[in-house]
Amino acid sequence: MSVTPDDVLNVLRRVQDPDLHQDIVALGFIKDLRVEQGRVSFAIQLTTPACPVKDLMKEQAITAVRALPGVTDVDVTMTAQVRTSIPRPQSPSGQSLIPSVKNVVPIASGKGGVGKSTVSANLALALAATGARVGLMDADVYGPSIPTILGITDEPALTEQRRIIPVEQYGLKVMSMGFLMQPDEAVIWRGPMLHKTIEQFLGTVEWGELDYLIIDLPPGTGDVQLSLCQMIPITGAVIVSTPQDVALNVAQKAVAMFKKLNAPILGMIENMSYYVCPHCQQRDEIFGNGGARATAQRLGLPFLGEIPLATPIRQTADAGKPIVLTDPGSFAAKAFREAAEQLAAQVSIRGMQSELVGQTKVTF
Repeated sequence: MSVTPDDVLNVLRRVQDPDLHQDIVALGFIKDLRVEQGRVSFAIQLTTPACPVKDLMKEQAITAVRALPGVTDVDVTMTAQVRTSIPRPQSPSGQSLIPSVKNVVPIASGKGGVGKSTVSANLALALAATGARVGLMDADVYGPSIPTILGITDEPALTEQRRIIPVEQYGLKVMSMGFLMQPDEAVIWRGPMLHKTIEQFLGTVEWGELDYLIIDLPPGTGDVQLSLCQMIPITGAVIVSTPQDVALNVAQKAVAMFKKLNAPILGMIENMSYYVCPHCQQRDEIFGNGGARATAQRLGLPFLGEIPLATPIRQTADAGKPIVLTDPGSFAAKAFREAAEQLAAQVSIRGMQSELVGQTKVTF
C-alpha cells in the first residue's frame, strides 16, 4: 500500500501543540512534506526555538507517521520561525522606532533587590542559546548593572549617521546607560531626560533583526516604565518577585501599573525561591516559597518559574559570565532555561492570538 501526503497530514492532525491548543497541521507547522516509496520526510516549524515541548511533538509526529501502513522510514527536522505578536511600533512622529524587532519583553519588579537584572541577563542568554536572535536593553538608567553581569568593558561604536551600534557579547546585542557613564557617576535626571534616553535607546540603536528584545527596567512604577509603554506596544511584561509578602505586595503594584497602561503581562517569576545546601542537598526556603505562584494564580497570570537562591548565580554574575553560560548543567541554569522556555511559550501564544484576530477581521 502506497502512502500519500494526505495520509501523512491526516495522522499528524493528532499531534497537538499544548500551548496553542490546535493540531500542528492546522497551525501550519508542517513544511516540505515529501513521500518517496515509503520514506516520509518533513519539517515541523515551531513559533520559537525555545519551545518547551518540541521534543515531545517530534516524538509524537514520528510515532503517528510510522504507524501508517507502507511507511518504512520517517525523517523529521525541527525548525522555528519566531512570529511577532505586536503591531509595528510607532513613535509619536509616525516613524517606526524598532521595525525589525518582533517581540519586546520588559522585565519589571515592584521593588529593588529582587535580582531582576540577573534574571534578565540569564533569560536573554537562555533564549539566545536556542538559536533565537536576542537583544538586551538595560533601561535601569539609575543603576545599570548589565555591563557588569555580562562582563562588558567595550563601548558601543557609532555609524557615520551617528547611530549607535550595540555591543555584542555572548550572542546578545546589548545597550546600557552603563556604557555612557563613568563607574563613579550618578544619573540625576527628571522625567523628560529619562524619556529622551529611552527614545534614543529604541530609535537610534541599530538593533537589527531580533526575535526578542529583553528590556531590564528599573524597579518601581516610574517614568521609564511610562515612557516605554507610551512609545511602543510591548509583547508583554514579566514581573520578578521574591517569595516574601513585602516583595509580593509591591510586585502587585507593578502588575497594576501595566494594566493601567493597557500593556499585557506574560507572567511572574519567583527569584530566590529556595536554597539547596551544596553539602547535604537539603532544601531550605529562606524567604518562604510559592508566594509568586499563588499571587500569579490569584491575579490570573501565568507562572513562569522558580529561580533558586544559589551562590554560583551571584558569583558568575559578579565575574561577568552568568551561570547559564558558566555551568549550563547546574540546577540553577536549568531553572533559568525552563523559565525562558515558559516565557517563549507565552510569547508564541500571544503571537498566534494576534494572527487569529487578524484573520477573523471583517472588511467591507
